[in-house]
Amino acid sequence: MNTFPEGDFYTNHFEKGAEENTMILNMGPQHPSTHGVLRVILELDGEYIVRAEPILGYLHRMHEKMAEVKTWVQFIPNMGRVDYLHPLAWNHAYVGAVEKLAEIEVPERAEFIRVITSELNRISSHLLWWGAYLLDLGAFTPIMYAFDDREMLMDMMQKPTGSRLTYSSFRIGGVVHDLDDDFITRCKAFVLHLRSRLPMYKDLVTDNIILRKRIEDVGYMDKDMCNRYGATGPLVRGAGVDHDTRTAEPYSVYDRFDWKVPVYHEADAMARYMVRMDEIEESLNIVEQALEMIPDGDYLIKKSPKPTWKAPAGEAYFSAEGARGKIGVHIVSDGSKIPYRIKLRAPGFSNLSLFAECAKGTMLADAVAILGSVDMVIPEIDR
Repeated sequence: MNTFPEGDFYTNHFEKGAEENTMILNMGPQHPSTHGVLRVILELDGEYIVRAEPILGYLHRMHEKMAEVKTWVQFIPNMGRVDYLHPLAWNHAYVGAVEKLAEIEVPERAEFIRVITSELNRISSHLLWWGAYLLDLGAFTPIMYAFDDREMLMDMMQKPTGSRLTYSSFRIGGVVHDLDDDFITRCKAFVLHLRSRLPMYKDLVTDNIILRKRIEDVGYMDKDMCNRYGATGPLVRGAGVDHDTRTAEPYSVYDRFDWKVPVYHEADAMARYMVRMDEIEESLNIVEQALEMIPDGDYLIKKSPKPTWKAPAGEAYFSAEGARGKIGVHIVSDGSKIPYRIKLRAPGFSNLSLFAECAKGTMLADAVAILGSVDMVIPEIDR
């Protein structure tokens, strides 16, 4: 007789390895703190986590397979839907790979526009993470401030990108729209506005003893653990590793700006929090410098590839730094107008893989704090 409760394969399989006097708990797939349909099976001994196993696949949309039936140009909108919070980083990685394969030289002005919009998009992503993370931990007020600032960004970004969320404005050989004087004026005003808000964010939240007691010394992910799972982004920088794709593998015009890679050595949830808050300031610095240095000229090559364009045969790889870590796009072409194969490297997949090991021995209440500090976007993880 089956002594296990009726359930799906994963739960029954997990229970077979459970110890006596432990409890199996499903966290998700509708748990509000997972921000998407992520399911985590937990084995608990009282309030302590003995084992944890993330279950993926609820949002799998087969982006890589879809690339095999779309042209090189038609696939661009898919990049706006892999990570809907920082889609322009995915835009950059994909068009960068195609441009590398086809040896297309992008106009300098277009590269500046890419950097400006990508960094504004990074700030938007971090603001949403900040507000939602604190909401998950029980603080309601900060998300109102975060969305107030983010709304200004989305209104501003709508003009050069034509969208408010799932941006797909990069093109093979440049960008779809130029930046006009109105955008530049509003962008400079936003930089000053957000800089004036960050001290309030620090006083309201970052220096708040309640938050610090909640996430300090919680979710320890050291350098060794990050390396073993291939974690990147704020996770590895929060573990003391000075690695950012924008500096480690320089691309576009990032090497022309004066900015720092935020690094903290505590390797806990608070360190990852501080990395993202510092990154907001650094993104503001990059945007401000780029606005002052942006050259005149074309924003798109004269003969931008059309939907029937055929890429040369071969393969190429391009990486970019997203809000969650290193994005990689590997493309293979057989010389036709349709990609032979595209492989997407999503940072969230590697980052989430740490959770099973990191959560062992922690309290159930800390699971939300740990998952939130990873900053997951489930559509990116499932792809």
